[in-house]
Amino acid sequence: MEQIKDRFLKYVQIDTQSDPESQSTPSTAKQWDLARLLVKELEEIGLEDVSIDENAYIMATLPSNVAHEVPVIGFVSHFDTSPDYSGTGVKPMIHENYQGQDLVLSEKKNIV
Repeated sequence: MEQIKDRFLKYVQIDTQSDPESQSTPSTAKQWDLARLLVKELEEIGLEDVSIDENAYIMATLPSNVAHEVPVIGFVSHFDTSPDYSGTGVKPMIHENYQGQDLVLSEKKNIV
């Protein structure tokens, strides 16, 4: 579980802010940073047929581990973030055992 959390924290610190004015896909060059990392890590964890196209669409195959036929499952996601705020300098916080209480995001700026 710790390894999954570490990966996620690494991913959310990469600035993938989108640009609604862009005519390209992905809409910003910095989105390629996360795309390339995801491709590298998919290969490292043993997925097959890992590829990325000119639009940063990533495909990979996790072979079945059973001998009988099973349905194919596809996962679809995007990795850009809102154009409204920069993703630069994100410092993720983990709130262990969260019980619904107020979260202090910045004591100095009184952001709760």
